[in-house]
Amino acid sequence: MHPTALRAIDFHVHVEQDAHGNLALDHELMDASARYFRSGTDRTPTLEHIADHYRQRRIGAVVFTVDASHALGRPALSSEDIADAAAHHADVLIPFGSVDPHDPAAADRARSLVNDHGARGFKFHPSLQDFSPDHERHYPLYETIQELGVPALFHTGQTGIGAGLPGGRGIKLGRSNPMLLDEVAADFPGLTIVLAHPSVPWQDEAIAMATHKANVYIDLSGWSPRYFPPQLVKAASTYLSHKVLFGSDFPLLTPERWLSEFNDLETITPEARSLILKKNAQLVLGLDEAALELDRE
Repeated sequence: MHPTALRAIDFHVHVEQDAHGNLALDHELMDASARYFRSGTDRTPTLEHIADHYRQRRIGAVVFTVDASHALGRPALSSEDIADAAAHHADVLIPFGSVDPHDPAAADRARSLVNDHGARGFKFHPSLQDFSPDHERHYPLYETIQELGVPALFHTGQTGIGAGLPGGRGIKLGRSNPMLLDEVAADFPGLTIVLAHPSVPWQDEAIAMATHKANVYIDLSGWSPRYFPPQLVKAASTYLSHKVLFGSDFPLLTPERWLSEFNDLETITPEARSLILKKNAQLVLGLDEAALELDRE
């Protein structure tokens, strides 16, 4: 990856549509999340659109889909295709893979995604994928990801997927309690775990984990910064400034809106901003310092 003067790295960007027009979610779930986030009409940008959007803004983007084929009963977008296509936009796109934890071949597929397709990490959504991340049946998968030396990004807290539908369309919020990952972080100290989003209603648990375990980080995606829980802002401003990552949740929340509101958080020091916007992600992703010189404008 050789980007020119990237000013930030967005750690949380969804690919919602592939080159053939296939969608990551069915229309009912897509519409429910759009209502929840009050997102605009451009709800399903293609990978090429995402690359152009981020290139114009000189921001790197970690891109992924979520493979919930078992829970949703429909094919997922291909992580292999996403990673292969992202290679043509390596100046701005950093591909993550996604594997279904219910798939007996998940560990083998994870290995192939990294070794054969250039995936730089993995995305999981315990609520959408309907799995308990602390169950030991998933440990061989975590062991493989640890061996591969790439991070695992887990959705935590509330989700807009299924929000407002009867029974939330069967999606269980409790699967995404960050404390379910505490034993995983303890049992796999070489596995970098990123807790995605302000983990409402379990924000204190997420902060405790990131404070206690060197291999646990937090991304700030999915929430407008003006609504961040105050204890998260305090932690990000001070003792956890080296453990927090910029993430937007594009296309549900644009990076430009996120960055504009983040700039209004007066308690975030210039040193903390530098870490949150780029340097922490650079460390987690193992990106070369010379190739990603922080823009000082």
